[in-house]
Amino acid sequence: MKILVLNGSPMEKSRTRGISKLMKELLEEKGASVEYIDLGLEKLPLFPGDGGNENNMTLQKLYKEAEEADGFFIASPEYHNGMSGALKNALDFLGGSHFKHKPVAIAAASGGSKGGINAVNNMRTVLRGLYAMVLPDQFVSDPYCYDEDYNLVDREAVERLEQMAILLFEMTEKLAKTQTGQLR
Repeated sequence: MKILVLNGSPMEKSRTRGISKLMKELLEEKGASVEYIDLGLEKLPLFPGDGGNENNMTLQKLYKEAEEADGFFIASPEYHNGMSGALKNALDFLGGSHFKHKPVAIAAASGGSKGGINAVNNMRTVLRGLYAMVLPDQFVSDPYCYDEDYNLVDREAVERLEQMAILLFEMTEKLAKTQTGQLR
């Protein structure tokens, strides 16, 4: 079973990366094969709307990992009441064939108190348009949940993310078995 963790923050230092890295670790502890794409470190070209960029290595990695994934964890900071432009750009390159019949867990890091909910709602809407099976549970964190190195350290937040990892792992495992008759 393979899960793609996609960090949608375009920044080199970000709370979203803290969420994404922790989720990667949690899923690996459960036994999932996890691929990780960090849009803050692996830059994509701007989506041209009509193809192109076929030789871009980061784009090729995104296509390959999304195609092979049985499930996804996607995280974004909240920018102006929505997901980051870097994440939306990445999703624009992908299509329904990458997400159909695959569970997706979503999360957002807020830059201020009680933000982030609009980013997860925005992600949920876009991912529904890509035929993803977005899990009903979602994760949103506030700045106080992190240490100075942007690691998620708040006990309650970590516990919430652990529960989300369990749900994503279980749903991905069940759906992967249903789709292939066995795990990949």
